[in-house]
Amino acid sequence: MILTRYSSHSDEDGFLGERSGSIFDHVKSHDKAVYAIYARIDCMGVKVVSTNRKARFNYHLFDTYEAGLVLRGSEIKSIRAGQISLAEAYIRVENDEAWLINAHIAHYDPASRLNHDPLRRRKLLLRKKEIMSLWNGVRKKGMTIIPLSVYLKDGIAKVEIALAKGKKQYDKRAAIAKRDVERDVQRQLRDR
Repeated sequence: MILTRYSSHSDEDGFLGERSGSIFDHVKSHDKAVYAIYARIDCMGVKVVSTNRKARFNYHLFDTYEAGLVLRGSEIKSIRAGQISLAEAYIRVENDEAWLINAHIAHYDPASRLNHDPLRRRKLLLRKKEIMSLWNGVRKKGMTIIPLSVYLKDGIAKVEIALAKGKKQYDKRAAIAKRDVERDVQRQLRDR
């Protein structure tokens, strides 16, 4: 966040401090001092809050999508504090809507009595075409939709979801063996 003060006594544009792109283009200089807080959208980027680490190990991933989340105020504050778990979460498509189920967002203590239910269903914001694509994928035997990560993109909470199929036990063992071989090769190259 940038705290910017603009008044008639500052530089020619009315700003003290540096300008960041086109975010201030609409602001005019005034005679009275005005304080404004602007989010630096240009350089905020993406901050990963939570990942489902077991997802890539337990599932073969196919199509991935980025979805918005419908949240309450106390939920977004908990997410920004990193208080979310995707360990048991999954996505269900019902009545042309996608829902995030079993994602645990911890209580936000300052919210007191206005707190949320930690395991409530949360609606995902996707386009109709994406929802239909997910639904058609889930109708196949053994396919499911899982969340991979929750992140803040320009200050807005997003969830990365994927169409996935569960791995068999022998697939998991093969992945472990491959990872061990790669680790040994890297170790040998490093020791040279």
